[in-house]
Amino acid sequence: MNALAADLHDDAEFTVAAQDNSWLLTLSGSWTTAAIGAIDGRLRDLKLPSSGTATINMAAITKLDTAGAWLIHRTELALAANKVELQFQSALPAHASLLETVRANDEDCPDPPEPVNAFVAMVERVGRATSQAADEGRDLVNFLGHAVIVLVHSIVRPGRVRMTSLVHHIEQAGLNAVPIVGLISFLIGIVLAFQGAEQLAKFGAEIFTVNIVAQGVLREMGVLLTAIMLAGRSGSAFTAQIGTMNVREEVDAMRTIGLDPMQILVLPRLWALVISLPLLTFFANVMGLLGGAIMATVVLDLTFFQFARQLSGAVTLWTFWIGLIKAPVFGFIIGLVGCYEGMRVTGSAESVGRMTTRAVVESIFLVIVLDALFSILFAVLGV
Repeated sequence: MNALAADLHDDAEFTVAAQDNSWLLTLSGSWTTAAIGAIDGRLRDLKLPSSGTATINMAAITKLDTAGAWLIHRTELALAANKVELQFQSALPAHASLLETVRANDEDCPDPPEPVNAFVAMVERVGRATSQAADEGRDLVNFLGHAVIVLVHSIVRPGRVRMTSLVHHIEQAGLNAVPIVGLISFLIGIVLAFQGAEQLAKFGAEIFTVNIVAQGVLREMGVLLTAIMLAGRSGSAFTAQIGTMNVREEVDAMRTIGLDPMQILVLPRLWALVISLPLLTFFANVMGLLGGAIMATVVLDLTFFQFARQLSGAVTLWTFWIGLIKAPVFGFIIGLVGCYEGMRVTGSAESVGRMTTRAVVESIFLVIVLDALFSILFAVLGV
C-alpha cells in the first residue's frame, strides 16, 4: 500500500539551470501518462535558449513511457529549431531506446485533403457506380454463357444431371413454397376482384370484374408474384448456400479433386427453378382465380357457374399460356443470379450477407425488366 502511494505521488518534475552559453534541463520523477499532465503546459511555455549548447539530464527519471518520451522529444525539436546543440546525459538504456523509438516514429501529419466540389463528387460517385455496374454486367453475361453451355450439355447427356440433388432442390424451391405462393395468390385474386368491382360499379359493368381478374392473374400477377417470391426465398438461399461453401473453401476443394462447381452446384439449382416455377405459376393462377371467384360471389352476388361462364368468354388459350411461357425464363434468371452471386462471395460472413441481399435485388429487377419486355413482345405479336 505504501509503495502504491509512493508511485502515485512520484510526479514528473524538471529544473532549469543556465550559465553563459550553457543550458541544463534536469528531469526527475515518473514521466508517464498519469504524471505528466501537471508539467505539460509548463514545459511547453519554457523559455528556451536561442543559441549555444543544451543538455538534458535524464538520470533522475524513475519511469518513462511513450507519453513522457514524447514531451522530451518535443523539447528536443524546439531546441533544434533554435539551432541549439543538444546532448543527453545519464539516460538509462531502456529510456534511451524508448526515446529513440519515439524519435523514429515522429512523422508530420498529412495535409488535409482539398475540399471537393459537391457536384464533382456526385459525378464521380455516379461514374464509379456505372463502371462497377458495367463490370458486374459483363461478369454476369460471362456466367450466363457458361451456364447455358452446361445446360445444353445436360440436355444432350441427361445422365450428367445429379438426380438426387435435382429432386432435393425441387422440393426445397418448389414443393415447400406451395403454401406461401397459394396464400399470396389467393389474396391477390381477392384484392383484384374487390377493387375492380368497386370501380366498374360506377359504370354498371360489374360483370367485367371477372375479365379483370382473369387477365390480371393469368397474364401478369400469377407468374410475376411467384417469381418475386422465389427470388426472395430460393434465389437468396442459393446465394447463401454456395457463398458459405466458398467461405469454407469447399468450392476450391471441388476444383482440386477435379469436380466442376457449375456441374455440381449450379446445374441442379437452375433445373430445379426452371421446372418448379411453371408448376408454381399454374398453382398460383388457380388460387388467384379462386380468390377472385369467392370475392366476386360476395360483392357481385354471382354464382360460381356464372363466374366460370364469364371466365370462359374472357380468356383464350393464349391468355393461359402467356404466364407459363414466362415462368421457365424467370426461373432460369433467378437461379442464375443466385448462383452467380454465391460464387462471388469472398472469405467472410459479411460477404455472404451482402451478396445474398444483392442477389435478391438483382433477381427482382431482372424479372420485372423481362416481364416488361415480354409484354412489349406479346403486344407486337398481338397475343
